[in-house]
Amino acid sequence: MRIAVLAVQGAFIEHEHILQRLGAECVELRKVSDLRGGFDGLILPGGESTVQGKLLRELHMFDALKEMITSGTPVMGTCAGLILLAEHLSNDTNAYFGTLPITVQRNAYGRQLGSFSASAYVQGLPEGGEEFPLEFIRAPYISGIYDDENVTPIVTIPKMPDGSEGQNVVGVRCQNQIGLAFHPELTKDNRCHKMFLDLC
Repeated sequence: MRIAVLAVQGAFIEHEHILQRLGAECVELRKVSDLRGGFDGLILPGGESTVQGKLLRELHMFDALKEMITSGTPVMGTCAGLILLAEHLSNDTNAYFGTLPITVQRNAYGRQLGSFSASAYVQGLPEGGEEFPLEFIRAPYISGIYDDENVTPIVTIPKMPDGSEGQNVVGVRCQNQIGLAFHPELTKDNRCHKMFLDLC
């Protein structure tokens, strides 16, 4: 299986290491010619969504990748990758691929000092029901879902951005798309990546 990892900025190498351990071949997307070899799935990593979005357009990869996602290529977006997929951003006038019918708030838990760890059950993970370790770094917040028929919340935590108690959705699945507000690549648990490879 051949998985493309957006490698223009952000924490892409950690995704590659997990995918390779699971037996997948990785191709780094750095320029438009990297799209020509074909691949079975796409990873959009964490990092700076504004920088990634700008570079995708400058490097002429944006339209081709959006078309691939729209046409059904499996994609997993983590943190900044979730922001790239979201249809609406509540605190940013930009929108990027807009293929995932949700609203996301960027940096909802604050800047670097707002980073935290948690654990929760993730719906659809292979190999059983142990809680998954969740690492949040300048994490976005999924504040709205527009398509209840196709968008399934797959993980929630009892921590809202304002510190109050409440079930906050931090992971969704919609057909060929998985969007996560956390960083599964920064843990030793590879089940989220296995779930993605199963989708591929």
